[in-house]
Amino acid sequence: MRCFLQAVALFRFYHYITKTILTQMQINPLTLKKINRFRSIRRGYYSFVVLMIAVLFSLSAELFINKRAVMVHYEGRYYFPAYGEMIPGDTFGLNYEYETDYKSLKRRFEKENSGNWVLMPVIPYDPFESDFRDLDYPPYPPSLKDRHIFGTDIVGRDVFARLVYGFRISFSFSLALLAMNYLIGISAGCGMGYAGGKFDLLFQRVIEIWTNIPILYVVIILSSILGADFMLLVLIMAAFGWTSITWTMRTVTYKEKAREYVIAAKALGASDFRIVFLHIIPNTVSLIITYIPFSISSGIVALTALDYLGFGLPPPTPSWGELLQQGWENMNAWWIVGSVVAFMIATLLMVTFIGEAVREAFDPKLHTTYE
Repeated sequence: MRCFLQAVALFRFYHYITKTILTQMQINPLTLKKINRFRSIRRGYYSFVVLMIAVLFSLSAELFINKRAVMVHYEGRYYFPAYGEMIPGDTFGLNYEYETDYKSLKRRFEKENSGNWVLMPVIPYDPFESDFRDLDYPPYPPSLKDRHIFGTDIVGRDVFARLVYGFRISFSFSLALLAMNYLIGISAGCGMGYAGGKFDLLFQRVIEIWTNIPILYVVIILSSILGADFMLLVLIMAAFGWTSITWTMRTVTYKEKAREYVIAAKALGASDFRIVFLHIIPNTVSLIITYIPFSISSGIVALTALDYLGFGLPPPTPSWGELLQQGWENMNAWWIVGSVVAFMIATLLMVTFIGEAVREAFDPKLHTTYE
């Protein structure tokens, strides 16, 4: 009950802060009208708030889900191991020089009752730590007593920890992929639409050939040769994912370059580069923003699918796809596949609701005046 009240209080605080910021900032009236329109679509706005809270939680996950202590008080000094360097056990009077086992250190301090104490995270496990029990083998079912609220996987690692850290990796992957796709796709699409002629025809043929290359086989081959990692997967997916936004930007640029402000810019001597990047693209920002949530959703699904097939991030990287693969092979451990599916459905639903709200809020038909 206390956690629910804290979540409600945090939501109200975030709502108040965003409202105050929007009120104090000097924003273009048309932009403010679009933002208020987005806030009025409750399903999309609340999904945005919840998703941002989830992102912030995942970015600070070391404070809540970690085998390292958040704070240690030892002989009058304070230590913060969660984000610091490795602290050896002999620092706290233990007879070893490798990293401190903070759970056992906490039990020792409680037993000694000497004024020293250890503050552990809510989930005292990281996504790589295996928790084994005597006379029993993982996967273990959910247990509040053992702090495994979503159980463990087949090697004893906490499922909730791997879900949260996996969400952070998936979201980061989606944003990096989005940036690469937009950088290439918007530049190429605007160039095709603005230049036209032979340049446009040449790029159309290149894109048609490029999109017929089977991307899955390319990922398999390059992963086998180079070894898959985060940046390699981003580059591979971006090499084939930029074409979708390119066609849209090409069509929009064809339409925009015939408008009066482009003709006026040419008459004033503006270069083609300045016209495209300082005039045409800013006037298509509503369309670009509309595609962002759906691009993020497709990036999360793509990484999850690659990890499920075994061609994604290398183990033991926390991954939703790897957990799905474990759940498929161990259907008796219902908590593995059930938690992953629930997290994926919730995330994709929120992203979809946000996308629908953004599309409706930034619809140019709602904010256009005809003369």
